[in-house]
Parts: sequence; structure tokens; C-alpha cells
Amino acid sequence: MKEAASMADNVNHPAHYTAGEVECIDAIKAATVNLTGIKAYATAAAIKYLWRWSLKGGSEDLDKAIWYINRLKKEVESNENPTR
Repeated sequence: MKEAASMADNVNHPAHYTAGEVECIDAIKAATVNLTGIKAYATAAAIKYLWRWSLKGGSEDLDKAIWYINRLKKEVESNENPTR
């Protein structure tokens, strides 16, 4: 039964998505409250990878965060200058 409880924690509250009293999903919800579509998704993904890099994916997670930040930047810039 202990294994099932551990598995539930890995599904519901994985250690690499919890920092102190704050869970990554709650931070993402707050950070994206006024965003929609690709802007919300790219912001959320970047936060996720920045949140967990030191506990799970290392430099690969940092690369993924950078990818999503660059994608978000491209989207924001194209909306600021529609002729791009």
C-alpha cells in the first residue's frame, strides 16, 4: 500500500514541481491568468521547465525553457509588428 501512496504523490504532487509551500501548477495559474492561447501555453511551459530543471531535467530543461521563451517572444513581436 505504501507504494501506491508514493505513486499518488508522484502523480498529484511530484517533488520536482513543489518548492516549499508553492506548487508549480499554482504559480503557472497565477502567471497566466490574463493570457490565452499560445502565449499562455508558452509561458506555462517555460515556467514548468525553469521550475524543475535542478530537480529533474538539468540543462535539457533549461534548453526547453529557452525554446518556449523564444517562441513566446516571436509571438509577442509578431503581434506588435504584424508585417513581420
